[in-house]
Amino acid sequence: MAEQFMAGMQRHFDMLAFNLVSRETAAEAAYDERAKAPGLMPVASLHRNFEQTQAQARDLLQAQVMNDAMNLAVHCLNNAHLFLAVIRANHDRPGQQSAIQEEVNKAQQAFVRAQMDEKFNQLENNYKVMCPLEDTILSMGFALQAFARQQGVVREGQLDDDGQLPFELKRGREGMPAADLARPGADVETVEKVFREGEKITFSDSELQYLLLTVTLFGQELFQAVANYARDHRPPQG
Repeated sequence: MAEQFMAGMQRHFDMLAFNLVSRETAAEAAYDERAKAPGLMPVASLHRNFEQTQAQARDLLQAQVMNDAMNLAVHCLNNAHLFLAVIRANHDRPGQQSAIQEEVNKAQQAFVRAQMDEKFNQLENNYKVMCPLEDTILSMGFALQAFARQQGVVREGQLDDDGQLPFELKRGREGMPAADLARPGADVETVEKVFREGEKITFSDSELQYLLLTVTLFGQELFQAVANYARDHRPPQG
């Protein structure tokens, strides 16, 4: 599970890097030539110029990265919970396969239906699993809500008790060579990003990459918590 998640994150990371470079190197003349190549347009009078299309493409890319990152985080949470539920049921009901399956199915169905904040509550209350990056994952959900409802502008309902929408983004330590998060000892530092009411959510190209690295680290820490839980809740022997 962990290996598949990390491989998937690398594919998303690579595709983002490719899209960012493609946007940086796009040329107005090439755009105009490509737009006119079919010889027709749906509504030529509404054709957008290069600057307009470039700005829209940037907004779409940002929303796509946020959406992909959030989906990956939810998928990670659901998979981790399934493993935790199986481990606990086998520990509490050794050998009772029918009861184990029923308990796991019931717990997993409730978890999958739960809102993001409730998912984290269930992990903490039922399995003592804490997620250090919980606040940032929840902020990503509120950011997506802002994109869907308010064109990316932060409103009161998306703020925390301090009147902020905070992000703790992870990146490699500046000035150091590129490291591998999948290996122990990666030198990681935190970049704080805060939005307030009325501000439009905007991430730089580098910060979009940091978002994916943050979700990667979130998943890595969660999988380690599952491994620790499994170690401490082995089924009774004999």
